[in-house]
Amino acid sequence: MSVSASLPRPAFAMTRAQVLGVVGVGLGLLTIFAFGLGVAAGAHSDLGLSTDNGPGAFAIMVPVRIVCIVLGAVMVAVGGVQAAGAMPRRANAWATAFVLVAFFFAFLAWSAVGKGNAVSLVDLGNATVVRSVPIVLGALCGVLCERSGVINIAIEGQFLLGAFTGAIVGSALGGLWFGLIGAALAGAVLGLVLAFFAIRYFVDQVILGVVLNVFALGLTNFLTDRVLIPYQDTLNSPGFFPNVKVPGLGAIPVIGPILFDGNVFLYLTYGLLIVVQIGLFRTRWGLRVRSVGEHPTAADTVGIRVRATRYRVVLLGGLIAGIAGASFTIGSVGGFGKNITSGKGYIALAAVIFGGWRPGGALVGALVFGFADALQSLVSSVGSPIPSDFLNMAPYIATILAVAGLVGKVRAPAADGKPYVKS
Repeated sequence: MSVSASLPRPAFAMTRAQVLGVVGVGLGLLTIFAFGLGVAAGAHSDLGLSTDNGPGAFAIMVPVRIVCIVLGAVMVAVGGVQAAGAMPRRANAWATAFVLVAFFFAFLAWSAVGKGNAVSLVDLGNATVVRSVPIVLGALCGVLCERSGVINIAIEGQFLLGAFTGAIVGSALGGLWFGLIGAALAGAVLGLVLAFFAIRYFVDQVILGVVLNVFALGLTNFLTDRVLIPYQDTLNSPGFFPNVKVPGLGAIPVIGPILFDGNVFLYLTYGLLIVVQIGLFRTRWGLRVRSVGEHPTAADTVGIRVRATRYRVVLLGGLIAGIAGASFTIGSVGGFGKNITSGKGYIALAAVIFGGWRPGGALVGALVFGFADALQSLVSSVGSPIPSDFLNMAPYIATILAVAGLVGKVRAPAADGKPYVKS
């Protein structure tokens, strides 16, 4: 008999749904007492529906006390049903999603009380999309690699090398497209290192990925001090891609400025999402990749070259991760800074799990983080009484809650992380 079997079982053990229900009740009570009763009876917030958030912009006036009390009461009711175990299993994820959305909306309304200008929901949506782009691309890299059976923890390192290379190549050659190509190749090079040690020499893929992340962080920090800072004007001033509005679609109210008025990275993300989704699940190539990740021995018996397939897929994922890294520099700020990615590669891994190793699901996970990140930035800019250090934690807390609360039973590819030894 094993040791675990001999241990006494706890008298009372809560299910995951019940724990989330208790959390929902707590958030609901916080919404009622802190956000609702914590403001004056006539307090209101102005939430704008255009990019112009000045005094004359069209905005919705939200009575904060009433809205927060009502939302909080509904959150308590929903959480109570979950905590009691009376919620249907399939409805638990939707209930948790509702609680999180309601809480963030109440928090936004409370934070905007008494501000002279309207808080633009369009700007919030635009920031959400922009901040989600590298997470989506990194998640696509993770989906490809893990579908082929290779765990890619090194996405963060590929982000960093892509961001650094994009800045320095774009500056040195005087062209943003050169920087984008260089960033993609840098991500592929680190992917090649990962594939070489993981596939050929069977090195533990999790440990290898962490080592590559530390290597990339140390290398970029060292080169920043020795190369970029002394030659800032010539090697770290590439500029960034301008926004391009899609004719017709960009003029759609509310949606147009959010989805169809961005730079090249936004449109590359759209394209790569479609290509990866169709490629993995609608083509012969995708069937081979998935078979290699599920049952490499069976794939080998029908003539599929397992190791070669994994090499190619990891390199392809590295190219995408390098493009994602470039979005941090030539896609937004126009220069490289130490640790500019701030752990976004690990968030991309969480998005992979959140999405059940599917591109569409990973997109939703990335948007959750992007929304929380954009919200904390917006709330900080309007002068929230909450300390900025706590606000900076919001995106990561939201990611943990989303992965813990919205992800049911998911199964990774059966051969994920397992080296293939040809018999």
